[in-house]
Order: sequence, then C-alpha cells, then structure tokens
Amino acid sequence: MAKTKTKTQLKGKQSFADHFKMALTAKNYIIIGTGILSIIIGYIFMSANSVDGFLPTVIAPILLVLGYCVIVPFGILYKDKSVAEENDINEKKVKVNKVNIKTAENVKAT
Repeated sequence: MAKTKTKTQLKGKQSFADHFKMALTAKNYIIIGTGILSIIIGYIFMSANSVDGFLPTVIAPILLVLGYCVIVPFGILYKDKSVAEENDINEKKVKVNKVNIKTAENVKAT
C-alpha cells in the first residue's frame, strides 16, 4: 500500500523552498541604484574630450571601479538585519519540526 504524505512533511518541504528564496529589500535596490548611478557618472566623466584632464583620467576610472566592484556587489549581498532575524527564527522552527517528526516516527516504529 502506498504511503500518503502528511501535513507535517509538506510543511517541511515548503519551508525548505522558502529558505533558499533570495529576497532583495528596498535597501538593496537603493544601494544597487547608487552603484549604477556611480557607473553612469563615471562614463559621463570619461566621455570628456580632454586627454590630459583630471576627470577623465583619474575620477572616472575610480567611479567605475567603485560602481562595478564595490557598490553593486555590496547591494546584492547586503542582508538587512530584520530579514536576517526573520530567517533565523524560521530556521529554528524548521529544526524543531524536524526533531518532532523524527521522534514521532521512532515512537511509531517501536
């Protein structure tokens, strides 16, 4: 006879899928937008016709490197504290549910 899935097993799988969901908050989008703005300003400064100028040779490359290598990756990887605390609480609940399922299975087996 085929085994049917119980509600507790389904809840565990749903929370497992939610655990790997990448959520970007408004702060992440603001940081990424700042990086893109830095990149755009860097290209505008670089487009100046002066070869010996200070903006196209010094400031523009610095803005581009900061935008591409620092600000945008930081915006992607930044994790808000409130979201991190929420995820920690959800992980603890999942661990508790898994322990309860295992003990319930052990009790039925004996």
